[in-house]
Parts: sequence; C-alpha cells; structure tokens
Amino acid sequence: MEGILTTASDYFYVLFTASPLRDPSVIIMFKKVLQMITTAPYRHLFKSRKYVQPYALCWLLRPPVWMVFLSISTELIGTLLVMSREVPREKDESDALKQAQRSAWDKKYQGGSRLWSKQGIASSSKKTWRRFIGQAAKPAIQAAIDDVNSSPNILNGIQLKLILCDTNCSGFVGTMEALQLMESDVVVAIGPQSSGIAHVISHVVNELHVPLVSFGATDPTLSSMQYPYFLRTTHSDYFQMYAIADIVEYYGWREVIAIFVDDDYGRGGISVLGDALAKKRSKISYKAAFSPGDDGSKINDLLVEVNLMESRVYVVHVNPDTGLNIFSVAKSLNMMDDGYVWIATDWLPTQLDSMEFVDSYTMNLLQGVVTLRHYTPDTNLKKKFISRWKGSVGSAGFNSYALYAYDSVWLVAHALKVFLNEGGNLSFSYDSNLQDTNSSMLHLSSLRVFNGGEKLHQTLLRMNFTGLSGQIQFNPDKHLVHPAYDILNVVGTGTRRIGYWSNYSHLSIVPPETLYSKPSNTSTSSQHLYSVIWPGDAITTPRGWVFPNNGQPLRIVVPNRVGYREFASKDASPQGVRGFCIDVFEAAISLLPYAVPHTYMLFGNGKRNPSYDDLVYKVSQNVYDVAVGDITIVTNRTKIVDFTQPYMESGLVVVVSMKEAKSNPWAFLKPFTREMWQQLITICWFSFSTMFFSHRENTLTSGIQGIDSLISSTEPIGIQDGSFALNYLVNELSISPSRIVKLKNPEAYLRALDLGPKRGGVAAIVDELPYIELFLSTTNCLYKIVGPEFTKSGWGFAFQRDSPLAIDMSTAILQLSENGDLQKIHNKWLTHSECSLQVNQIDENQLSLNSFWGLFLICGIACVLALIIFFYRVFAQYRRFSPEDEESEMETIEPSRSSRRSIRSTSFKQIIDFVDKKEAEIKEMLKRKNSNESKQQNNHNFSYDQTNSPT
Repeated sequence: MEGILTTASDYFYVLFTASPLRDPSVIIMFKKVLQMITTAPYRHLFKSRKYVQPYALCWLLRPPVWMVFLSISTELIGTLLVMSREVPREKDESDALKQAQRSAWDKKYQGGSRLWSKQGIASSSKKTWRRFIGQAAKPAIQAAIDDVNSSPNILNGIQLKLILCDTNCSGFVGTMEALQLMESDVVVAIGPQSSGIAHVISHVVNELHVPLVSFGATDPTLSSMQYPYFLRTTHSDYFQMYAIADIVEYYGWREVIAIFVDDDYGRGGISVLGDALAKKRSKISYKAAFSPGDDGSKINDLLVEVNLMESRVYVVHVNPDTGLNIFSVAKSLNMMDDGYVWIATDWLPTQLDSMEFVDSYTMNLLQGVVTLRHYTPDTNLKKKFISRWKGSVGSAGFNSYALYAYDSVWLVAHALKVFLNEGGNLSFSYDSNLQDTNSSMLHLSSLRVFNGGEKLHQTLLRMNFTGLSGQIQFNPDKHLVHPAYDILNVVGTGTRRIGYWSNYSHLSIVPPETLYSKPSNTSTSSQHLYSVIWPGDAITTPRGWVFPNNGQPLRIVVPNRVGYREFASKDASPQGVRGFCIDVFEAAISLLPYAVPHTYMLFGNGKRNPSYDDLVYKVSQNVYDVAVGDITIVTNRTKIVDFTQPYMESGLVVVVSMKEAKSNPWAFLKPFTREMWQQLITICWFSFSTMFFSHRENTLTSGIQGIDSLISSTEPIGIQDGSFALNYLVNELSISPSRIVKLKNPEAYLRALDLGPKRGGVAAIVDELPYIELFLSTTNCLYKIVGPEFTKSGWGFAFQRDSPLAIDMSTAILQLSENGDLQKIHNKWLTHSECSLQVNQIDENQLSLNSFWGLFLICGIACVLALIIFFYRVFAQYRRFSPEDEESEMETIEPSRSSRRSIRSTSFKQIIDFVDKKEAEIKEMLKRKNSNESKQQNNHNFSYDQTNSPT
C-alpha cells in the first residue's frame, strides 16, 4: 500500500493487470493499447484533457529523471495505470461518448483484470496494502486522520482526506500515480512504504518541492543529499546494520554471508553492513543476492552454494514475502542445525507480529534465529492505541510500522499548523522547464511547483513531540533521534528478548531510555546480552565457521631452507617436512576441537633461503592458506596477513669473533676524554669516583661493542640470506647496502667471521637470537654476542586476513606453552652449550681485580707521599718546639732543681703526645716560645748595656 495524503478531493479510475512482464502476450497487449490510445477516436483525449489523461508506456521527465518503461526491473508490471481526475468538460463531450470509450476498451481487452470504480481505487487480488506493512499502515493512517480531524486545535477545522494509491511494487506505476496526484497541487505526501518506489517518487517531489514523508522506506541511501525533500519517520537500515555488526563482534565472529534481495532496499542495507563490519575488523565474505521473483529452485541453488563456504553466519535481509522461503529451503538442506547462525533483519518480526496465529510448521523453520525489531517504548499512549486497534481491527495485522504510519500523519499535521501560523502560503507556480511540445501527450505543464515546499520541509525537521513510536525529533542528518532495536531469539512457539541495541549505548539488557540520562558507554566490557538458544537447540555460541565443504585441504606453505634446517626443512616422510616449527604447528592443530585436513607445500628452490616477504605475500593473495616456519612477525607483514600468538621469542643481536687478552692495568682510563681530563684538574681527588666505568677483560678483535658501534663503523656486516634483517638495517638504521653481506648457512658464518673485515670477511653478524643461539652452541665459545637485543619480536604462523583459524591456533599455542609441551619440543630440536647460555647471563660490563692494578698503584704512591709530607711537617714543628724550653720554665718555679741539664733524652711518647696536640695548641706554644725568646734577648741586651756603660 502506497499512501498519498492530500487535501484534494479526487476520484481515480484504475486499470490493473497482474501479468508478468516477460510474458510475450502482455507485451503485445501493451503495444496494442499504446497504438489504440494514440489513434482516433482516443487521440483527442490527450489533447483536450476533457475526460481522462492516460499515461503512455514511455514516460519522459526533464533531466535528471528519465523513466523508461522497458527499464523497470520489477518482477511484475502490476498495473497499466490510467489515472484521471474530474476536470471541467467541454461542451461537445457527452456521457454517451464516455460510455462508448469504456465499452470499446472492455470489448477489445477481455483478458486483463479490470476493475473500475468511481468510489476510489479498485484493487486486484495482489496489493501491497494487503501485505504486512500495508495492512498495518492503512488502518493506522486512517485512525490518525480521524484523530487529527476531530481535534479542533490542529488545523483549525481543515479536514484531511485519505487517498490510497496502490503501485503494486512497480516503480513505473508509482511514478505515474505520483505525477497524477501532483496535478492536484499537493503540498505534502505520505509514503511510500518500499524503498524502490521511494527512490523513483523522490525525483518527482524534488522537482516540485513537495516534502515526502515515508513510514516504511528504510534504504540508507535515501538519506543522501540527492533526495532533499525525502524524510522518514522510521529508522534507517543504517542503524540496523550497525546493530548487527555489534552482535557479530560481541560473539567474536569475523566473517558473515549476506543473503539479500537484489533491489534498492537489499543492496543499500548490505552495503552499510559491509562498512559497519569493516570497522569491527570483520567482513562480508560473500554476498548472495537473488531477484524478488526467484522461485524455490533458485533459492535452493543459492543456499547450496553458500553452504560450501567457510562462514556459518548468515545475515538475511529480504522482504517478508520471500523470507520464509529461504528458511524452508535451509531446513531441507540441514542448514538449521547445530553450528549455524542465522540473523534476520526486522522483516521477520514484522511478519510474525502481523500474523494472528503462527502455525507450528513456520515456527519450526525459525528455531534459533536471532532477529531485530524496531524498539518502541511501552508508553500509555502506545498501550491505548493497541487496545483501540484490537477493538476495531483485531489482533491481526499490527506491527511497528502501524505506529510509524500513525506518527507520520501527526507529524504532517503539526508541521502544517506551524507552517500556517508562521505565515506560510499554500501557493504554487509553473515551472518554465515543464513545457509541452507539439508532439508531447504528457501535459507536463499541468505540474506546478509548491512555493512553500522548502519552508514546510524545514518546519517538518523542527518538529519535536512524543508519538506512539517514541520521541519524534530529527537530528542534523534527518534521522530520528534515539534509534533502537529489540534483539529477539526465536524459541519454541514465539520469541524471547535477549537484549536491546541503541545508537547511544549499543548492546544492553536494560531498555534504552533508562540509559539516555547516563554517560554514553560503548566499551566492550559494557556490552551485554542474555543467553541464546541457537539452531539445533545449541546453548554454546557457535564458532561461526567451518572448513569449506569443497574437498580442499588447508594449503600450508613451508620455506625450503638451506641453513638452520632444525627449524624447517624438506623430509622424505609422507608429511614431506620436518623441524621445530612443524612440530609446534602439528601439536597446536591437534588441540583444536575439530579436524583440520591439511597438506604441506615447499616454497623455494633449495639452493638458497627463500624470501620470507614473498612467502607471506603469497598467503595474502590466496595462493596458500597459511605459512608455517620461522616467520618473524614484523609490521609490514601484519598489514597483509594475520599472525598467531608468537611461539618463539626473537630479536636481532650482534655476534663477533672474540680472543682472550691480558688484563690492562690502565684499562680504567680508557673512557676518559680530553674534556674529562680537564674536569679532573678542577675536581682533584674527587675525580677518582669516575674511574669505575667498566671495560671488559676480553677485548674485541674488531672493536665492535654493539649495534651502535657497528652503525658508526664502515666494516662489512653479515646477515642471513632471506632474513628481514636486510630491510631493517638499510631502511631503519640507514646502513649502506654495500656493507651488507648475505650468508647462506652457519658454515658461511664461520668463514666470514674467521676471515674478518680485512681479509674479505665481516666484522660482525646480525641475525635473530634463535639462529645465533643455535650457531654459538657449536662454536666452542669462539664467538660471542655483544650488546643487548636491539629489536623485540617473535615467530608466528601467518594466516590470511580475518581467518578465524588464526584465533583458535593462538589459543592452542598458549595451551602448549602452559602445559610445557612447547618447551619439550624446543629441547628436542634446539640444544645449547653452557657457553652460549653463559653469554647471555654475564654482564658484559663486569670488571676483575686486575683491571684496577694501575689505580691501586697510583693510590698507594699518593698515600706514601702524603704520609712523608705529614711526618716531615710534624718533626719540623717538634724540633722548633723542643721540650727543653718547657723544662726551663719549670726550673724558675722550682728553684730547688738544677738550672740546666746537660743531656736530655726525647722519648717516643713525647713525640706522640706532641702529634696528638691540636694544631691551635701547637701554634700557641710556638707563639709563647717566640715571645719568651724575644724577652730573653731584650734582657740580655739590657744587661750588656749596663755592664759596658761608664759608672
């Protein structure tokens, strides 16, 4: 049912045929009709427009709209529509002529389904208004019109009248009916319900500036700027597809197969689904499209084809008329059993809700299906309407589209009220581009442009009220605010809600309106759904994929190595390969809960190591399914394939040749530069604290101390042929490619290091740690690692992008690591001598006692010199002090003692006592001594003067 709302009082006369377009008899009939209506006695009807205005089979509009009858892609023509409205008759027109015209038409064409009525539209047996959306929208629109007309505060007494135009899902008919209605100076139209018709009619309303309000067209592309006058009161499939993408992510699936009807509605929705999944790092692995009119055999062939594919997650986006056929065929193919996932869009709840009674056969077809339904809050307004519906129509036919259709009428009524109150004028004007030509019979000049169309359109976008479906308000993208869906699980004889999805909070188990007042939280931890019963009554979440049922085993490529064959190499066994990496892969794949048939293929000619970048690229191009071997996980490879959890830690290290050297007693002075010696002069003895910077007891023959000194040198560097080290050294460390020497195997490593850079060898080798550990275990400690690992990475198995097997294999590798099996495989293939392990444990900056021999000598000499200077100074002070002076002072106090002693011995104790005296005391004693000596000298001089003076 395509509903067009207009205030005009028009009558329609409709001729319907329901024959398929590809039927030759129908085409012949249309040719005859075209020939008849363009010749006498009917030609004058087109020119005079006295009674009826037929529309030819080829319809022409001015660019950019071109409608050609033969290009209509619908399965059924539906109607050859001849529409008219009563116009003033010319005087020579009579009822007899009109009756003759009708009789001639009926007499010539007896085979078609022809229903004429002056009461409105006459319909054939297959009409869209009798289908699930139409049968819900028709009574809802009529109820809304009755409510608007009964309200004196809406349009101030203006009465709305409903005119139903049934296009029978034909774009051709829809265009003709739209143009016929536009002759009545329509200001706003409600409908259509289908996206295909909406695309066609949108071109018409764009030209005439008439807002088009749809309650059922959900194609996301209708929201584009190409259709500025299109507005919908339902939710775009854009949001439904993002809801499905969130469900896919919630359950951890990476690929889905889309089954959809190949029309505007189906293609538009699936296109958005692909974009939504891509943002979740998932994808549509296959798009299974079918025509709207395909029968069961074609659907069977389609499902047989998709059942051979890897993915077991199917998204069904079809019309209600064909949806159940898909599940019926799937049931017969055992595709509704355990392991399958079926997600249906809102067409399924629409169909189930519209049926008064759903038989057990239909419900058995749908067991375990997850589906989405438009969410509408359970308000009192909605409950009253449902009760009113059941009282007048019955429980059959009601679905969510009835609510949207009802709200559409009220939206238009509110907008018209505001438009008129704001001074809007219902005026029309002719478009100079719509002019009739002499050969034209279409009378395009009768179509007039609504002058207030843009203003009314903006008024519609400003509306904000609460309707049956919730809040009616539009965002800047012309979408209804707060899009939300119920997520349902078909179980038993009905459906059970397992959660909700809203654009605000995504997946939740509480109604969306309760979350609008809280901060938005779309993190993974906040997403919740109740448990689901899947097809086959399974309660565990299906894996979502299986190995394809096309008889092809997993293609595993293995590098055909020349050196370090312990990791992976060719073998004469039936398996064809052997090595550490192969054993790890086999152990991991044996832990999977399903069988994985696989076969190994060698990559490389066996004369030199293959390029691992080329090997990974082959996997990304679907030449192989997975690469197994010593494949390093590096950035450029992760961009084209998916790696598993690393099963071996790795990183680049530097290996050099070593020789023992005698300890250098002056080694501690090596770190000192000229600037540091200058600092030593200013800080004197404190500089000794800086002398503990280390230097090894073992010195390097090449002087290479690590990657930094290797970069600064100009000596050649050896790498393993085929290793990613070449790109890293050249591109990341800017080392000249001329310095790089490719070496094929460990024997080549030995020769290059022994020769050294001066004899055509290399100064050092840069390779990954697992190879170097294996190399050092056989060299009797003649070569050692210098410096730390300067990259951190690991080895993993490379799968094609988005391969679900990569996730399961990562889990299996973790299990091998936890239960110790991974270490057992490591010990089986990779053994290390004590020397190679010790290299990694010893601190390369460690010093021995002999390294400080020179430092100890300097300290000893300095101490001896200081001690000599100290004793010299002490004895000098002691000689000046002399204990004889002290004793002479004592004799003056005790006259009983002799005045002098001839011989006085100085004891060691006296010297020690003198040393113990403080410096201040010694200075004071020396000062007193000097003062006493001065007095004695003065007294002596005075006595001498008295003796020699004359009496």
